[in-house]
This record gives sequence, structure tokens and C-alpha cells, in this order.
Amino acid sequence: MTTVDENPGRTNTATIRAIYPEMPGKVAVVTGAARGMGAQFAKGLAARGVHVVGGDIDDVAMKATAERINAELATDALVEQPGRVTGARVDVTVAADHEALAQVALAEHGRLDYWVNNAGIFPFALAEEISPEQISTTLDVNVEGVLFGAQAAARHLGEGGAIVNMSSVSALRVRRGRGAYCASKAAVHHLTESLAFELGDKGIRVNQIAPGFIDTEMTQWIKGDPEALAKALDNVPLHRFGAPEEVLGAMLFLLSDAARYVTGNSISVDGGSRHV
Repeated sequence: MTTVDENPGRTNTATIRAIYPEMPGKVAVVTGAARGMGAQFAKGLAARGVHVVGGDIDDVAMKATAERINAELATDALVEQPGRVTGARVDVTVAADHEALAQVALAEHGRLDYWVNNAGIFPFALAEEISPEQISTTLDVNVEGVLFGAQAAARHLGEGGAIVNMSSVSALRVRRGRGAYCASKAAVHHLTESLAFELGDKGIRVNQIAPGFIDTEMTQWIKGDPEALAKALDNVPLHRFGAPEEVLGAMLFLLSDAARYVTGNSISVDGGSRHV
């Protein structure tokens, strides 16, 4: 029987208490927010007074996540005035769905300040076995989803607005069986730079986060494989998985005024990993 390590390499899940005083009252859209890092982003922003419109293709799960976050923050003694999370459906491969998310934010809160393109998929297939359907779907979700989100954001963000895209360390380092995924994230890496260059004319900043091994549903496969887990952690100088909370810390910084002169950049949240 395979032993599953529930806390690989002593993942640090402690709450990051970073406070950005300019955030209360701001409004954000987060895609792929029904679960995983997207849900963590929505909760982390709302805990700092930001109103969040969370979008996900699973609208039932998204609305349940929004209700859960609102209930948890309402009883959290450390959160004085939480923002409200609203759940909505979005198919990130459909440009009009992103505009619909923006319109929800404007209708409910009258403004839009931040946009987080988080939705993505993580397919597996060896290079010779990648099907036309897999590469097409991966590029549609992981690349077009970012582009369409940024386009909708650009139409409504004012000067000082910020966009954060979720890339990956796989944008620069290949992994066996993840050719479609790696290619899509490499595209996001360069797309982010292009968006930053052009949207800078409007005073909008665009940056990306490149997570490594983060303890989410996407990395559950490795926990049941002791050999693969040991190899992965050996390639991480901190010798542990990251936690969604630690990716949240980078996202908050990039959205905040503390990063007001930072655009077209990537922050790797990977424990120092520099190997395949």
C-alpha cells in the first residue's frame, strides 16, 4: 500500500498577514476561483476588504465557494471589514464571458481595479501522444483565457489598474509528459510581456506569477509516488512544497501600490527550484 504524505516536506500553510491599506473598497475579478489557488486568491483579497467577482466554469461550485468564503470572513475576528465575494459562471475560452464578469463587477460595485487570470488546465501526455484535441483545448484555456481576460480588463480598468496572470515554472523548464502545458505557459509568459508593453499606455500594469510545486489539486498525483516526490523535493532548495497562501502573497504584492512601478515581470514562487 502506498503511503501518501499529507504535508510533503512540511508545507507551511500559516496565514500571511500582509496588509495593503489602499485595497479596501477596491474590486477584483478572479477566474478559476471555485477551488484551489483561485479560491485562495478570492478569500485573501476579500479578507483585505476587496470585493471579488469569482468566475468558474462550474458555477454551482463557484457560488458555493463564494458563500463559504463570505460566511468564514464574517466570523473571522482578525478581519474587520471583509469584501464580498460574488460567484458567476465563466467559460474562459469565450471572450464574451469575460466581459460579462466585468459587467457583474461594475453593476454591483461600480468599478473594477484588479483582474487575476487564474483559470487553467494541467493535461498529461507524452509528446508523441499529444492529440489535436488536447493541444487545442490547452491553448484555448491557458492562453486564450488569459488574453480574453486581459482584453476585458483593459476596457474597464483605469490608470493604476493591475492584471496578474498565472504562468508556471514550466514556462521555462520542461517536464516529461507536460508538453502541451509547458507550451501554453511559455505563451502566457511572452503574452504577459506584450500586454504590459501595450497596456502601459493606459497606466495599467501586467505581471505574472510562476508557481512551482504548490500543494493543490494539480499536484496531488505526486503525493502517492514516493520516488517522484523525493526527486521533486530534492530539486527545491527549501525541500518542501509551497502553499497556496504563499502564492497569494506574491499576487497581493503585484496588485498593490507597493508594486506600482513593476510591470512586465514574473515572480517565481518555487522555493528556489532551478531544475527539471
